[in-house]
Amino acid sequence: MAHACRSRQGVITISEAGLTFSFLDAVEIGAIFGSVCSLGYYGICLASAARFIIHRTGEGARPTPAFTPPVSILKPLRGTGPEMYESFRSHCLQNYPDYEIIFGVGDENDAAIPLVERLKTEFPEHSIRLIYCGKNLGANVKVSNLAQMVREARHEYLIVNDSDIRVGPDYLRRILGPFNDPNTGLVTCLYRGVANTTLGSRLESLGITDFCAGVLVAQTVEGGIRFGLGSTLAFRRRELAAIGGFETLVDYLADDYQIGSLIAGLGQHVQLSNEVVETILPHYTARGFFDHQLRWARTVRDLRRWGYLGLGVTFGFPWAVLALITAGGARWVWALLALVAAERFAVAIVIGRFVLEDRQAGKLLALVPLRDLVAMLVWLASFAGHKINWREQEFVLRRGKLMRSRS
Repeated sequence: MAHACRSRQGVITISEAGLTFSFLDAVEIGAIFGSVCSLGYYGICLASAARFIIHRTGEGARPTPAFTPPVSILKPLRGTGPEMYESFRSHCLQNYPDYEIIFGVGDENDAAIPLVERLKTEFPEHSIRLIYCGKNLGANVKVSNLAQMVREARHEYLIVNDSDIRVGPDYLRRILGPFNDPNTGLVTCLYRGVANTTLGSRLESLGITDFCAGVLVAQTVEGGIRFGLGSTLAFRRRELAAIGGFETLVDYLADDYQIGSLIAGLGQHVQLSNEVVETILPHYTARGFFDHQLRWARTVRDLRRWGYLGLGVTFGFPWAVLALITAGGARWVWALLALVAAERFAVAIVIGRFVLEDRQAGKLLALVPLRDLVAMLVWLASFAGHKINWREQEFVLRRGKLMRSRS
């Protein structure tokens, strides 16, 4: 059997038994494969979203559960962010009988401290405390602070959420309600990103929508989730103690993922609440946006290697456009691009508007193709190393753990 390899018009071709197969052909086949796989993924996204919406509306307009144990809310702080005081304030407007809020800082001069003092003045009837966390227990300063804050908490039930999370008045009832089932070990929830006028902020909001779509797909395909989201982590002290406390997580970047995984490993259920909270996105610079995206990408790559590799076939727009170019604008590829576009926009609308209840979802649709292209480029870049920039410091990620960079 004859074999030959030659270059023709800049394209490498391989001939075997009279058949010619070019590099361009391989790219075309790969692009078509990626486009078709994207269609399948989008279909699962829409089915998962429909399941979530039906479950939520089937509860009778989301009644507030009657199970209301006393709870301690732990909020580690470092610096300030957009509309942070309003986010703090939303936790003081809860339709809930007994709860406390504990803020923790690692710096006695932290810029967030005046906001906490203002909150205590506005809501003197609430139990609001500020804890100074003087010890550095590991590379993840947030978790280090949590390990010191939890010692001051009064209640068995604990909620940890990020400093920029804003919640509705029935948040605590809906998050704590599932613990009426003793087999529930952790409750977490989806979140929407409130974008400002910067391009990075808007692309980040779309990225959160895509991420939440992936969470719903994981719930459908895997029959549940085995991880937590930083928007909300609710659990009991006994489960926290059983996994070794926050001290076991002080060197992990994705502490939210790890705590959910470890509690699931105890045989307890991780529940995805029907409640959706929101995060106020910063005014990203181009560098800040890229660093944040790359940090997130490399974190997920380390935690869910095979699942992360599979993300490559979910970038519908870039694959379909590449297929169109390599196929020379064939009519049937235009039809494929139209189908990909229809499903991709449907996912953005259904997840953004109807799952996350994001009023900005329709306004961001024009950026979806750009979001897919940027996401694909970040995905490719994430395989090129292990370094990340986080909190103005450079680290190396090894199996999800943070190590100081020597360069």
